[in-house]
Amino acid sequence: KLFSLLFSPPSQYKFRDLTIEELKNVSMTYPNFTFSMNTYTFKDGSQKDLLNFSGTVPVKYGNSYNIPVRLWILDSHPFAPPICFLKPTANMGIAVGKHVDARGRIYLPYLQNWSHPKSTLIGLIKEMIAKFEEELPLYSLSSSDAARQSELLAYIAKITEGETDMKSRRKTEGKNEGCFNKITVVGAGDLGIACVLAVAAKDVADKVVLLDLSEGAAKGGTMDLEIFAVPNVEISKDFSASADSKVVVLTVNSLGNAQTYLDVIQSNVELFRGIIPAVSHYSQNAVLLVASHPVEVMTFVSWKLSSFPKSRVIGVGANLDSERFQYVLTNLLKAEVLAKDAWVIGEQGEDKVPSWTSCNVVANQTEAMAARDSREKVANRAMEILKGKGQRSWSVGLSVADLADSILKDKRKVHSVSTLAKGCCSINSEVFLSLPCILGASGVIEMVRLEEDPLVQEKLQSSAGSIHDLQQQLKL
Repeated sequence: KLFSLLFSPPSQYKFRDLTIEELKNVSMTYPNFTFSMNTYTFKDGSQKDLLNFSGTVPVKYGNSYNIPVRLWILDSHPFAPPICFLKPTANMGIAVGKHVDARGRIYLPYLQNWSHPKSTLIGLIKEMIAKFEEELPLYSLSSSDAARQSELLAYIAKITEGETDMKSRRKTEGKNEGCFNKITVVGAGDLGIACVLAVAAKDVADKVVLLDLSEGAAKGGTMDLEIFAVPNVEISKDFSASADSKVVVLTVNSLGNAQTYLDVIQSNVELFRGIIPAVSHYSQNAVLLVASHPVEVMTFVSWKLSSFPKSRVIGVGANLDSERFQYVLTNLLKAEVLAKDAWVIGEQGEDKVPSWTSCNVVANQTEAMAARDSREKVANRAMEILKGKGQRSWSVGLSVADLADSILKDKRKVHSVSTLAKGCCSINSEVFLSLPCILGASGVIEMVRLEEDPLVQEKLQSSAGSIHDLQQQLKL
């Protein structure tokens, strides 16, 4: 009967069958747990009705103890981990430690590394018991301490059980609406931190959240961000911190022990399988901006896993290459007239190609051919100058900030970004390639028409074919 809560309107649980199956396993293994639907209050003050269960887990620490816990199931479960708390009674004190904070929030490696279908609620509870047997999370209070504890518990209950006052809820929701520009950057590696710093430097957003999915405590760059307190930047390991972002930037790449290129990409797919549904759930109207490698394939994967419209899933593509290309044409080769219509398109890497969105009107075919040859020579010189420049984290970060700026400020500026190329240049497969697009608040507003060039079209079709073949080998 309790599982019918998932089907009672209004129910926002997307993966009900999977969630019910897991909860049945929990109920069979730990029959003392009770289930209910309550309002959970997130860190930012927003609230949501969530299924949760509470009970005790058996722990042996010299003697046998029953540790009371409460687990909140997010509505993107099982692709996002539950939120876990201790639920001490008035005569119990919280022993703050490696896995528990002062509010009773439980932090475990299992939660940080959560990935469906490998991670399960039963597996989580088993690790919880194992960690609690290493370091008991609760202790008995004296009668005077118990009185002070009851005050603390009232505060904890407000956080962990939420406020059920609907008026208060509507008021909170109202604060989250409006023109607040929030960006979430997923991944706290060099590229993720570079994106955060570039976005902050260009004053693109009102708030930037860096989702650090790495294991253990804050490392290197994230620790420095905290030490030097970059304004309007929040570092979190909790997907709920990304709620209501207008742009979500994906910078993560798997660092597994894959042997082949296909294995590397498949590892990234598995990584994204645990990320995209969660961030898409918390920011359902966001534009997903993919900077992970290979960008064309990972943008395709993000599109499939998010179920977002194609206009709101884009890759950084050749934006940086195009900006560099135009800069060289204008400043080094003094070909400013050509630069405004010049783009680098296709796939990132050696197979990218220069192209044009318009050409000067000429009197006859002979002059047209001469103009094309001249332009091609200039383009080749520009591409030669750009050879070996590479794409360092900070330069990609600046490119990401440039794209985010156009989206958040609805600039309707043209960028060469990875977008669904099906229907362009006789491409019939679902692949993402970098093409000049007008970007605005809803992502890709319109694709800019390219000048017809048989050689360019041939290269794009070749890239589309190889990318499609690679995608067909992936397990999505």
